[in-house]
Amino acid sequence: MTDGTIDILSLGAGVQSSLIALMAASGEITPMPTCAIFADTQAEPQDVYDHLHYLIPLLPFPVHIVTAGNLEEDFLAALSDPAGRCGQPPFYVWSEKKQMEAALWRKCTKEYKLDPIRRKVREVMEECGAEHVRQWIGISLDEAHRMKPSGVRFITNVYPLIDRKLSRHDCLLWLERKGFRKPPKSACRFCPYINDERLREMRDHKPDDWKKLVAFDREIRNRQREVVNGAKITGTIYIHRSCKPIDEVDLSTDLDNGQLNLFGNECEGMCGL
Repeated sequence: MTDGTIDILSLGAGVQSSLIALMAASGEITPMPTCAIFADTQAEPQDVYDHLHYLIPLLPFPVHIVTAGNLEEDFLAALSDPAGRCGQPPFYVWSEKKQMEAALWRKCTKEYKLDPIRRKVREVMEECGAEHVRQWIGISLDEAHRMKPSGVRFITNVYPLIDRKLSRHDCLLWLERKGFRKPPKSACRFCPYINDERLREMRDHKPDDWKKLVAFDREIRNRQREVVNGAKITGTIYIHRSCKPIDEVDLSTDLDNGQLNLFGNECEGMCGL
């Protein structure tokens, strides 16, 4: 700690934040963080939890796992109770009457990620007698548009990968060169921002996660009432942007449909760190 300031890593267990953690462990990023904090929505794909448990023993600093509850269960409970409240994901809403699509107001990131991390930051600050925190955020050079202030006076967001001009591809090369596992992409399995490629991967290679996703998507509409989180919803809620049940969505690729793929690069997800 210098000048009453400590360094804390916001760990999402995706590619970028995993790289920062391992670079700090090897001394390539200094100073050594006081700790890392992983905010668990209790709804990540299993490979994220597997990677987190792989990563923790490799680090010389503690990793605190915090949670605001089970986002999946909390959202379903809020749907069942007109007076219920939950930090909802921005699921899609299709209005048959208006023939238009909308989205729920996004509250999940703040209530299930930012708020529990900040509570733990406060706790660590008190334990260390610190007055300020530099919070390391896993955003790479190709995602620089995602940089933003913390919004609270006692935290300054810093971006070690931006400072080192490292892209996500650079992160993957470093991990491969050092012999570490490739981290998964971190996001709730039902995040509406997940692209079709990741959904296909889940369907074809992660049957347990896919089964949970399909069941959750169906249960949303089973429980939906006119009032959701205190707001009247004039439409039907879906996870996928097509506004269809997830197991009825056409997830085929252009190649599957007989079209040539002239672009070899995937569209990288921007949710997980």
